[in-house]
Amino acid sequence: MDTEYETPSVKDLERILYGGIRSGNHVDEVWPNLFLGDMSIANDRYSLWKLRISHVLNAAHGKAHCHGSHEFYGSSVEYYGVPADDSPSFNLSPYFQPCADFIHQVLNCPGARLLVHCAVGVSRSASLVLAYLMIHHQLPLLEAIITVKQYRWIFPNRGFLRQLRALDIKLNKTKHKTTT
Repeated sequence: MDTEYETPSVKDLERILYGGIRSGNHVDEVWPNLFLGDMSIANDRYSLWKLRISHVLNAAHGKAHCHGSHEFYGSSVEYYGVPADDSPSFNLSPYFQPCADFIHQVLNCPGARLLVHCAVGVSRSASLVLAYLMIHHQLPLLEAIITVKQYRWIFPNRGFLRQLRALDIKLNKTKHKTTT
């Protein structure tokens, strides 16, 4: 039985995202060796050391209270910064592929552990993790959301959800073309 996958609407995605347990944790492991967190954990080098974090992807680079950098983490942590605003009008989609590739590359290194964070750890950073799961693990958007929500409450803003939907539609068309 060949059923056609249809990307849920933004309203349906928001309904799904709004439900469930809302984690109060500063950081959660949402995929093996992939941690999603907020600026509090990102600014706590001791906690990062205890978690054995080897790489940091900051989705709020240069923004207030998210001043991560190579200098801040030193040589023990590889740093990658994305200067994104948590605004529905901000175009995060140009960062989907490069960040997904960075995450994929890191997680393919033995012993590597990656923190992806923004200010609160529910919108910008969550969107980049969802894009990674969609691009490199071929998860449809809804399945990626459900996968991450098992471990952390996330809520990408409406603009990011629209961009993730567009990515989902594009990836689904590509996948459909290769299977026919």
